[in-house]
Amino acid sequence: MVFVSHSSAQTEQIGRQLAARLYPGSVVALYGGLGMGKTAFVRGLASGLDVDAKEVSSPTFALVHEHNGRLPLFHFDMYRVSGWDDLESTGFFDYLQRSGVVALEWSENVEGALPEDAIHVTIAPGEGTDDRIITILPDQS
Repeated sequence: MVFVSHSSAQTEQIGRQLAARLYPGSVVALYGGLGMGKTAFVRGLASGLDVDAKEVSSPTFALVHEHNGRLPLFHFDMYRVSGWDDLESTGFFDYLQRSGVVALEWSENVEGALPEDAIHVTIAPGEGTDDRIITILPDQS
């Protein structure tokens, strides 16, 4: 499924739409460079999971933020993770067992640890400055 977003608000709306299809144990692996809108997409996921989206910010230094909603949301930033020891120290594998939704920014850094059924969300630049091409695989329609 491919979407074109023209604003941060539209990126959030696409995340909100995906959240409606998530279930306990879902893993959403986000890919995209700096400033592409990964955190905005997670704010949309949070809103769709009945989490106060204003509470959602990039967990760059904390590595993971926990949010309570219809389903718990565990929001990871894997930017600084560079190996299995680092990954283990984040508690990532424990979070996979906690019946919530795991959203991972910078998933390319932990590709080998992702479950086979992870949902891959790639956010790439579009034609205009604020445009983003958002690809969600497998198709969640």
